[in-house]
Amino acid sequence: MKATRELIQEHEGITLMLKILDAVVKKAQQGTQVPQEDLDGIVEFLTVFVDKCHHGKEEDFLFPELEKLGIPKENGPIGVMLSEHEEGRGLIADLKAAVAAYKGGDSAAVAAMSKAAEGYIFLLNAHINKENNVLFAMADNHLNAEKDDWLKAQFDALELERIGAGKHEAFHAMIHRLEKAYL
Repeated sequence: MKATRELIQEHEGITLMLKILDAVVKKAQQGTQVPQEDLDGIVEFLTVFVDKCHHGKEEDFLFPELEKLGIPKENGPIGVMLSEHEEGRGLIADLKAAVAAYKGGDSAAVAAMSKAAEGYIFLLNAHINKENNVLFAMADNHLNAEKDDWLKAQFDALELERIGAGKHEAFHAMIHRLEKAYL
């Protein structure tokens, strides 16, 4: 499997979690109390898996390798992706704060949670589309088999270091549980 295929597969799980997040926010807007465990799991997935692990693979390894191969960072696709990662971090910080307020009983928190979630979902869906259909195609055209194998090994090491053994599988189990509960 190509390194980009691994990232695309991760995007599939992320996209499913975005659908779950949307459904959870809609439940909260309708006045249904969303279990803290579900909210905590979603926030953990978005901060730990999406940002630290998935974006880490891109920022620490894939993007620098693509730059070395002549794909521009400044005023280019890599710069756009990095800017969107930063924008996503801000929206997740807003979501995290809104979830904390919601769990504390703040009645205004649902609106803040909704605003942050909607912005993040919109951003990430567009971001994933650009990566899957533009940037990763460029990567596949530029990376040789040796560099691709190196990237896959770096991705594995980063995942083990940043989220730990078995956590990837635990996140997938949580996604499937939440999918059954909300979709």
